[in-house]
Amino acid sequence: MGVTNRLACYSDPADHYSHRVRLVLAEKGISVQIIDVDPGRLPPKLVEVNPYGSVPTLVDRDLALYESTVVMEYLDERYPHPPLLPVYPVGRGNSRLLMHRIQRDWCALVDLLLDKRSAEPARAQARKELRESLTGVAPLFGEMACFMSDEQSLVDCCLLPILWRLPVMGIELPRQAKPLLDYMERQFAREPFQASLSAAEREMRKL
Repeated sequence: MGVTNRLACYSDPADHYSHRVRLVLAEKGISVQIIDVDPGRLPPKLVEVNPYGSVPTLVDRDLALYESTVVMEYLDERYPHPPLLPVYPVGRGNSRLLMHRIQRDWCALVDLLLDKRSAEPARAQARKELRESLTGVAPLFGEMACFMSDEQSLVDCCLLPILWRLPVMGIELPRQAKPLLDYMERQFAREPFQASLSAAEREMRKL
């Protein structure tokens, strides 16, 4: 297949961490071979390049990178246009902190809700927490075109795959979350976002 001679991304079509990386690739218009991975059946090549056998995994010739934020930042540096992190250190630091907060505050809840093995009482609690938390920050989305920024960034690339999955998680945002709902509508309609979606992800919102 010659995977190592060009850019390839091992990706789970339903996984929000894989979706992040596909979104970055789409934002930058990077030509890449997306290799869909069934979590239960890992390709031997993936296990060969990544000791954890995890996705997303990016292979760029002899380099193999895993852990979604590492892959996203590498792509932003390797393909600098359009930039998805601010130019200046303070701005970059703030963006990284927002990515960390999304990871810490929301991703644990999302992972629990998307794991079919989770017990229903835990799911109900996670659903309530995530809905309240997103509703609480909704006003922030009315201030700028993107999340805490006028430009598209890696922060949006972390957040949008979560927001796309709200129906699957059984979360409907209330009317007072209108700035966030408007942001979602705007962002989901963008060409790069549409290009980032797998067939499994389109099915989540029946497109």
